[in-house]
Amino acid sequence: MPGKNLTRDEAMQRSSLLEVTSYEVEVDVTTGPTTFATRSRIVLTCHEAGATFVDFIGDSVTSAALDGIALDTSTFDGARLPVTGLTPGEHELEIEGVGRYMNTGEGLHRFVDPADGEVYLYTQFEVADCRRMFPVFDQPDLKATFQFTVTAPAHWEVVSNEPTPAPEPAGMGTLTGDTPVECATWTFAPTPRMSCYITALVAGPYIRRGDRVETRRGIVELGVLARRSLQEHLDAENIFAITKAGFGFYEEYFDQPYPFTKYDQIFTPEYNMGAMENAGCVTFAEIYVFRSAVPDSLVERRALTVLHELAHMWFGNLVTMKWWNDLWLNESFAEWASTTCQTEATQWETAWTTFAISEKTWAYHQDQLSSTHPIVAEIRDLADVEVNFDGITYAKGASVLKQLVAYVGEDEFREGLRSYFREHQWGNTTLVDLMRHLEATSGRDLAPWVAAWLETAGVNTLTPVVEADTDGTVTAATILQTATAVLPTLRPHRIAVGAYDLQDDELVRTDRWELDVEGERTELPQLVGRKRPGLLLLNDDDLGYAKVRLDEVSLATATAHVDAFTSSLPRAVVLGAAWDMTRDAQMSARDFLALALRALPGETDSTLVRILLSQMEAAASRYVAPEHRQEAAHHLAAELRRMVREAAPGSDLQLQLATAWAAAAVGEEDVRFLQALVDGTEELPGLPIDTDMRWALVTGLAKNGALTEDALLLEGERDRTASGAERLARARAARPDAASKRAAWDAVWGSPSLPNAEVVATGAGWQRVADPADLEPFVAPYFEQVGAMWDERTHAIAEAIAGGFYPHALVTQELVDAANSWLDSQPGASGALRRVIAENRDGTIRALAAQRFDASC
Repeated sequence: MPGKNLTRDEAMQRSSLLEVTSYEVEVDVTTGPTTFATRSRIVLTCHEAGATFVDFIGDSVTSAALDGIALDTSTFDGARLPVTGLTPGEHELEIEGVGRYMNTGEGLHRFVDPADGEVYLYTQFEVADCRRMFPVFDQPDLKATFQFTVTAPAHWEVVSNEPTPAPEPAGMGTLTGDTPVECATWTFAPTPRMSCYITALVAGPYIRRGDRVETRRGIVELGVLARRSLQEHLDAENIFAITKAGFGFYEEYFDQPYPFTKYDQIFTPEYNMGAMENAGCVTFAEIYVFRSAVPDSLVERRALTVLHELAHMWFGNLVTMKWWNDLWLNESFAEWASTTCQTEATQWETAWTTFAISEKTWAYHQDQLSSTHPIVAEIRDLADVEVNFDGITYAKGASVLKQLVAYVGEDEFREGLRSYFREHQWGNTTLVDLMRHLEATSGRDLAPWVAAWLETAGVNTLTPVVEADTDGTVTAATILQTATAVLPTLRPHRIAVGAYDLQDDELVRTDRWELDVEGERTELPQLVGRKRPGLLLLNDDDLGYAKVRLDEVSLATATAHVDAFTSSLPRAVVLGAAWDMTRDAQMSARDFLALALRALPGETDSTLVRILLSQMEAAASRYVAPEHRQEAAHHLAAELRRMVREAAPGSDLQLQLATAWAAAAVGEEDVRFLQALVDGTEELPGLPIDTDMRWALVTGLAKNGALTEDALLLEGERDRTASGAERLARARAARPDAASKRAAWDAVWGSPSLPNAEVVATGAGWQRVADPADLEPFVAPYFEQVGAMWDERTHAIAEAIAGGFYPHALVTQELVDAANSWLDSQPGASGALRRVIAENRDGTIRALAAQRFDASC
């Protein structure tokens, strides 16, 4: 669509031309099931004579006027309406149009609940989908006030950024077909000055739970909302408790009162992300409404997400980046702040351990792709930023911020943030603004730190080199720091080094040193002259951001005694090092599986279990050499099945093992046990076969070709909910026969109307194969169709298809060659699509190297 991709240069030109004072936005959602009426009245000030454009992606612009003089609506190209005749001074721009509901999780999303037929609406505007609901200058630095007037069915809850006012009767309208519905109009108060992407509208027969919190400004009303059909599963009290803890911590730490008038948190269907920080009106994915038993790691993740979005009320909403290259000023800081808050103000006192296990693993993975970028990324246009919500922007950024706190001092860091908020509240900032405040409070020149950590990409590797004489006395010890030839920067690291020895069947830390690592070589004189430890662990306590290696003696100790650590963090660091070595073709994938299987029994850290199970699946399916793959797959399934039977009844470990085993299940014994659990002829004490567990078992049966279409449809009838429809799509796509794989492909690639959640679920099922060769027929169609698909679909759907249907299980040179051929032949393709293809190709190249190493062992 012409004009859909706003560039940074265009945004800079527009913000230099004008300032926006206010919006009055009217939206009528009672005009039918596919479109809605929308109107914007915009007050702006022009600095000089000129022309610009207003953003709107909708069916049509029906009228437009500048200062009462009509504009030519025929110039609307589907994304932009030119605005000419601007002169210095204040102007009023009025535009009316017809918007279109989305089923992609972008703009104004419309969902019909299959459980009761009720209609639910919610908005998702980041990065630039505000323009899908009303005409707007859709860029973060053109802040303004927003007053929303919404006409909707009178029985609905209508929620926006300001408190919901009393509605006024508005006659009759329609939602679906010709059935009339009584309507009302809600006129909200104007918001404070804010960026348009954090405005919001949520409307429908949501159920509300209420509470309140005492803040520096007084009482703030809290709300938690969800669909009616989910109300029995909504544990609002837990969410309120976490939210209140966050309010208290952030107001004190930032020395800045909560900036908005109320705080609603709404769980919404078919959501593309975890959550979105709309000012005072946060939306969440419904995965956080637990309708079945879930691992403790997901409960902890929900708490972190609640705190992350609350942190955005200050980082991002009160003070906002000027352009999307400083997205990290939002996301890295919210990630750091929420983990800090979770550690210091909630029951999850080991949240930084969880961060080390989960988030940093994500960051290391992302930082080794050809698409890696500095934390402060180069963002030329909207297409660039849409793919930069990644492990660099979130997890690596938060990792180095943790280091920055230590570098400048926690008190100095906190005071720098406080002065930053005081000076820039309700404004827009860049990296320079923040660093200026931190330099002032710390007295440090931060330019070298910024250059090393924020403006360069890549992850360093730290390797111990230990020399010892025949009786085990250390004669020399050094830490080698390396980087890749493509990204050669060596950085300063503050790390701890731990010495562990086996004592009474436990690996006990006998010594610890904290030191700075700089340059290629850093000596470890602390070790010289003492007996070599059984395990030497670089980056003990996970203070630094770097991959670490295990020396030969330490690896042997870890392999034999990984289950002997007395706490989960050193075990996680060791397992993380082993995983990095496996991915870097320095450890056999089969050896990693043996190590991980030894670590699992008795593990109590829920997140470590989750990550380890995911890594084991990847190792068995992609990193084990083809000649050993079948044996490895059967061994992994058998070991998981055994551990499920032996796990403590009702434990978190049992729940996670059962889900992982169902996904890994292969062969007659697994199929028999899966079927028995589904039928109820066998049971595992303590394991409820609830809705989600039943779907996990059913999908395992489907992947093994053990369920007919009729049997799957019956499962769908048992769970006539939105989640049930998604699970059914995943299970049907998981079947191994060619017809099922083709039907799944056609359902997504050939149906632009398929909702976003079903697209993702179908792709997840399609990827499940016992034999990777099942996906070979789709390699050529993928590269033939992916470009046209990308151009035709919205970003969220296109990214889900391009990533979800890349045949990951096929680890072949032919797939690499096909990806390279496409990249070579499509230099003009979307940069975002080229990134998706390149990242997937990178994964295949890495897996091929790991397979070759595994084959050599």
